[in-house]
Amino acid sequence: MYILVVGGGKVGYYLTKTLVNEGYEILLIEKSAKKVATYGERFGSVVVQGDGAELATLEAAGAARADVVVAVTGDDEDNLVVCQTAKKLFNVPRTIARVNNPKNEEIFKKLGIDVTVSATNIILSIIEQEIPQRGLVHLMTLKHAQIAIVEATVEGSAPVANKSLAEINFPPNVVISALLRDGGMILPKGDTVLKPDDEIIALANKESEEAFREMMTGT
Repeated sequence: MYILVVGGGKVGYYLTKTLVNEGYEILLIEKSAKKVATYGERFGSVVVQGDGAELATLEAAGAARADVVVAVTGDDEDNLVVCQTAKKLFNVPRTIARVNNPKNEEIFKKLGIDVTVSATNIILSIIEQEIPQRGLVHLMTLKHAQIAIVEATVEGSAPVANKSLAEINFPPNVVISALLRDGGMILPKGDTVLKPDDEIIALANKESEEAFREMMTGT
């Protein structure tokens, strides 16, 4: 597998180091001549100087035969250009972009970038899972859709407690996928009764998440 990494900051450096140690064929593209000289002493010829957002640089780096292009510069616009160029002009099968501003993540996805990595959103997700009072954990947003996989715990005071699924009028576009109780999993049916402390995993439209949370927690 041939991997192109664009951006020799800390992320690009350690990513390159790890991939080299694991035996992948890799090329790191970095603008700074100083960094290229330093990295070259450590990694050898797998580091070249150039602007990865330029077509000529990617062509010279062999983007046409790359299996993966990873853009991890500190500039979201550069990362987007790198991945779009790799995808559309060199038909690279997989593109991965670092997103520094989480507001740009949705734009990247709409423009066809295969995978986006936002450190801010990752940290927020971890915080959500570490705060039990929140009552609703956003587990994952499905690609190319406004649908999320969410988890919620039924509170004793919640309006859905001790009611069957058939009796509950869930918000639009909410589907209960699984129910965790006493260490086991239940595949819910219409007559399944929700009990306090049940953990519910559901598919929910983003616009319905808050209403779903209120139903589960009673707040």
